[in-house]
Amino acid sequence: MPDTPPRTALQALPRPGFLRTAWPWRSAFYTLSTAPVLSLLTFPLLVMALPWIILAIRLLETGTHGLPDVTTSVALLVGGGVLVGGLGPLATLPAAAAERLRLRLIDRRPAADGHRTPEAPGLWAWLRLRYTEPATWRELAYLALGCLLLPAWALLWGLPLLTAMLLATPLLVAEGPVNLGPIVATRSAETWPAVAVGLVLLAATPYLLTLVAAAQGALARALLQGRGAEELRVELIEVTRSRARLVDAFEAERRRIERDLHDGAQQRLVALTMQLGLARLDLPGDSPAGQAVAAAHDQAKEVIADLRELIHNIHPRVLTDRGLPAALAELADRCPLPVRVGADVPVRLPAHVEGSAYFVAAEGLANAVKHGGARSAWVDARQDGDRLVLEIGDDGRGGADPRRGTGLTGLADRVAVMDGRMLLSSPEGGPTRLRVELPCRQI
Repeated sequence: MPDTPPRTALQALPRPGFLRTAWPWRSAFYTLSTAPVLSLLTFPLLVMALPWIILAIRLLETGTHGLPDVTTSVALLVGGGVLVGGLGPLATLPAAAAERLRLRLIDRRPAADGHRTPEAPGLWAWLRLRYTEPATWRELAYLALGCLLLPAWALLWGLPLLTAMLLATPLLVAEGPVNLGPIVATRSAETWPAVAVGLVLLAATPYLLTLVAAAQGALARALLQGRGAEELRVELIEVTRSRARLVDAFEAERRRIERDLHDGAQQRLVALTMQLGLARLDLPGDSPAGQAVAAAHDQAKEVIADLRELIHNIHPRVLTDRGLPAALAELADRCPLPVRVGADVPVRLPAHVEGSAYFVAAEGLANAVKHGGARSAWVDARQDGDRLVLEIGDDGRGGADPRRGTGLTGLADRVAVMDGRMLLSSPEGGPTRLRVELPCRQI
């Protein structure tokens, strides 16, 4: 399997051949350009913070002679806060956008803008959103921190300059003595230790600048980046998978309940009904005991019929035993309308696909009976490649609207969990057609 190209300078740093790539140059340019670029970008912020700077200077000047004037100090403190807090967020917007673009030098991953789009048009809505969303204040914090660290980033220029000076000492000594700290070199032979240190720095500088660039890039990504499309896509996939797992667990629980009722409670009721039937035969029909047993026998048979209907609604046994085509045929037989069924599908499909398709068909036929005023209906199911296509239609009056009830909305949610889609056509006067496509594969 081919090695995945690094997307960040930090990923490229430990790889062999790092110095032969463009990453050291990109990292060096990113790090060394920080001081001049941030000086330009944060200049408006520094102007707004001028009252604070004046206050700091006054504190330094009067540090040994007592406290400065309290009224002036409070005015400067409040004035700086009003300027930075009031106008600072607006000044940071273009600066943060420029920093996100500059981040691409050391990080090829997209740095999404964390700002939202106002729901209402107008300047006031835009300003209100900008001053209330966290992304604006994170950007302000990044640029304020950049102002504080400007001296440190400026000092980084000393590293390549020191390296160049140490390597050039043999040439410089020819023009005169060179001061190397505690040593003053007057001959070329005395400069070789400085050259050796310069060579070490020459080899280490790309790695050091890359580490600094990676740390700065991590800070910029943490404060300037919004939730990008890739992160949202991954999160959406995980949510969809969790919903699918919940649906599978729900279907398994429905089958367990159906099995327990069918094999437990129903069998006991059947045995009780047989016992009541035998007792009914042994008692005179016109006796009070015979009449009571006969009534109990009839009630037991009604309970069995109700229980069978309940079990069938929870999860039809025929769907588990014989698959979707047989279940759709039984559903058509139980419907009070004439229903034509066409099922051109494999004998068995994945259980969650069969269950969803069956209950979509059941809901569609129930709507046709209850709300559509239909005289007939039809159900077609076929496998089209890796998708099951299910169509339910009727000749009723139409006008089906998901906003009028939760039935169609629930079907749409159930289909969406499986990454399927549902299409509804129900004009006034009919006919109504419901088409559902579910991803599946044959077992």
